[in-house]
Amino acid sequence: MSRLRAAGCVFAEDEAALLLVAEPDPARLETLVALRVAGEPLEHLLGWAEFAGLRVAVAPGVFVPRQRSLLLVRAALEALAGRPRALVVDLCCGSGALGAAVLAGAPAGAPLELHTADVDAAAVRCARATLDAVPGGSAARVHQGDLFAALPEELAGRVVVLLANVPYVPTEAVELMPLEARDHEPRQALDGGPDGLAVLRRVAADAARWLAPGGLLLTECSPQQARTAAAVLRDGGLDARVLTDDDLGATGVAGVLPVS
Repeated sequence: MSRLRAAGCVFAEDEAALLLVAEPDPARLETLVALRVAGEPLEHLLGWAEFAGLRVAVAPGVFVPRQRSLLLVRAALEALAGRPRALVVDLCCGSGALGAAVLAGAPAGAPLELHTADVDAAAVRCARATLDAVPGGSAARVHQGDLFAALPEELAGRVVVLLANVPYVPTEAVELMPLEARDHEPRQALDGGPDGLAVLRRVAADAARWLAPGGLLLTECSPQQARTAAAVLRDGGLDARVLTDDDLGATGVAGVLPVS
């Protein structure tokens, strides 16, 4: 524990306990501790991350879900209330955390149709493992591909909630991120282009074709990007508003496809 604390691990005692449970063999435990001290994310060493009360599968090179993304989950569940069998898509799904949390949080007797997609093969494998561990998750479909190109065409015009937790860190700011993210998570899951909104612009340009009338797009951003991100969604034909949660330290944007 002292080595973890010296390495700057804020919750060194908790981390030590988790590593000990994960690997009771002293020699293998020593390897895990050494990797953690060197900056490897704890979640990659454990093989899972806690999110919304779930154990989300993560692996080396896969984006670790952030607690602030609960903002999008809560907004999605609010929009889905009273809408059983609604179609939900988790785009740029990473480990599948958001889609799994929405599926787990949906009221009993109100099943959802869930599709998730990511361009990265390792993330897709983690998403499949995450969803298989959630009641009803085995029926969810996991796709690999670039944004909407990964989805079956039959979903177009039917999506009630589109979770799109796209990368939004400006390219120049990636090098300023904590070592755990900068060196151990995929660049494509972090780098959002010159102003951080390049991927969101691609999503917003096509979202209206995939959303059902009144369908909702939810995305995360920084507080500094919020007004511009909302304008990006409006340019895509959506009615947009900014979402915030001070307790989570979270900011996002919601865009609704108008009902004509």
